[in-house]
Amino acid sequence: MPVQIAISPDLRRASLVFAESPGNILTVDLIRQLRAALEDLVDARHLRLLTLEGAGADFSFGASIPEHTREEIARVLPEMHALVVDLVELPVPTAAVVRGRCLGGGFELALACDFIFAADDAVFGLPEIALGVFPPAASVLLPVRAGAARSTSAILTGAPQPASRWHDLGLVELMAPSRDLTGAVSGWFDDTLGRRSAEALRQALRVARAPVADAVARELPVAERLYLGELMLTHDANEGVEAFLQKRPPQWKDR
Repeated sequence: MPVQIAISPDLRRASLVFAESPGNILTVDLIRQLRAALEDLVDARHLRLLTLEGAGADFSFGASIPEHTREEIARVLPEMHALVVDLVELPVPTAAVVRGRCLGGGFELALACDFIFAADDAVFGLPEIALGVFPPAASVLLPVRAGAARSTSAILTGAPQPASRWHDLGLVELMAPSRDLTGAVSGWFDDTLGRRSAEALRQALRVARAPVADAVARELPVAERLYLGELMLTHDANEGVEAFLQKRPPQWKDR
């Protein structure tokens, strides 16, 4: 199955592993399955942590480029943003467990979680600008999570950054060698959330997440309208996607 959920025998932890070859690309079908899986956990009152993890060597290469054509994007983007809202509203602490590449929509998915745990060789980036577009959810989430200047650089340059850079900036909570990451996350949980009341964590999340939740509620619909109503009507946004699919350099017209 593309999405698998496992809950620990004591009901304190759950893991959600998603798989989509190649690179756990976030197709609209996978996004809908992730949303369905999250819905099943809303009332799991004993949960103290839900981890999200991409199967294989990489967390996610990001969104499906063929689904970002002018004809497809109007149905795909709202689904991705609904997944972000679902994560922000889930009354359970969440963490992205990141190995390998975490790019584009994959980075947005990680940013919607409360914590990011990363392998020390993981790489995070927002390459959308190379396609003549921008990452709407990351444009809202990253400034809140890591500061405006850092998010502007990541969004406008598209340059990937190693996990160590984001760890130094406070975005990544924990780093470990890839082979040790699962054990490191378990140890972190046992020393922190595993000792707490699930009800206390649920209530604390309502306050701790407020800056992120407010930004998502206020700014994400604006970013989505700009993306669909203005950006995708430009020549360059469509040229970037077409050039990628045709494996050629884009020919920008700056309009």
